Amino acid sequence: MSSLKSLTLASILEFQGHKEDALAMYRDILKEEPSNREAQAAIRRLSGMRKRYTGVNTQMKEYFINMTQDEEIKEFERWLLGLWI
Repeated sequence: MSSLKSLTLASILEFQGHKEDALAMYRDILKEEPSNREAQAAIRRLSGMRKRYTGVNTQMKEYFINMTQDEEIKEFERWLLGLWI
């Protein structure tokens, strides 16, 4: 399989939430093409996500799903910003 097709498939897997499968595919790409910058960046991105976010905050997930008012959206944005500080 060409690296372009492999990268596309890995990206699709990542987008669909299949992070471990995508990570494995990116690693396979890197074995064949050690200088592939897209695969390198994806591995760094997914490895960091896996370490940092081990679970889902179900309370905030439900809050996000059920938001209807502007103030609720602003509150959610403040919460998101707090994750990166």
